[in-house]
Amino acid sequence: MIIRTVVAEDDYLVREAVSRLLADAPGIALVATAADLGTLQASVEEHRPDVVVTDIRMPPTGVDEGIRLASALRESHPDIGVVVLSQHAEPEYVLELLDQGSSRRAYLLKERVHHRGQLLDAVRAVHEGGSYVDPKIVEVLIAGRSRSSSSPLRDLTSREVETLAEIAQGKSNDAIAASLFLTKRAVEKHINSIFMKLNLTEAHDVSRRVKAALMFLADKGMKPGSA
Repeated sequence: MIIRTVVAEDDYLVREAVSRLLADAPGIALVATAADLGTLQASVEEHRPDVVVTDIRMPPTGVDEGIRLASALRESHPDIGVVVLSQHAEPEYVLELLDQGSSRRAYLLKERVHHRGQLLDAVRAVHEGGSYVDPKIVEVLIAGRSRSSSSPLRDLTSREVETLAEIAQGKSNDAIAASLFLTKRAVEKHINSIFMKLNLTEAHDVSRRVKAALMFLADKGMKPGSA
């Protein structure tokens, strides 16, 4: 199956780089590009792509157009996946992106665009109904939480911290097992232990547990009532 994509980025060079990477990738077709939110919205309506790859900030306001588009598409086109590109590791924007669920949503740093594999992984993940969070974002969250003397992260073993980082990136148990060279049974044991220690036992499916893990790691950065 061909994944039909639209790319939105106001910086010409970045837009061309992302577009070329996607256009040259097997199984992916670039159907349109845009430099602002209005053009992007029109392109989505005209082409009905499978995945939108968008800058987080574009005209007209240059604040959070990518996040707002992702939220709007939840209602108007829930089957369209969205990969948001950002220049900075900003956990609050990740949480806002996943506020209505992590399925079909990805947050990737622009520096990763040079690593073709990560961009393609993110596009394919959201197309398949999954999620993808840049590992660097997870590292920032874990580092921030670990510094707190009262953080439950201090109760996790080093292997459990590694597993938590994999969960927050949106990986399945099978993918975590392959990444950490563990058996699936060992991964399940680590996850059960993590969720018990962090009081996240209600999170079961991949989408819910990604959000649960990121919400825990961000902790004080969450808005009241967003859980």
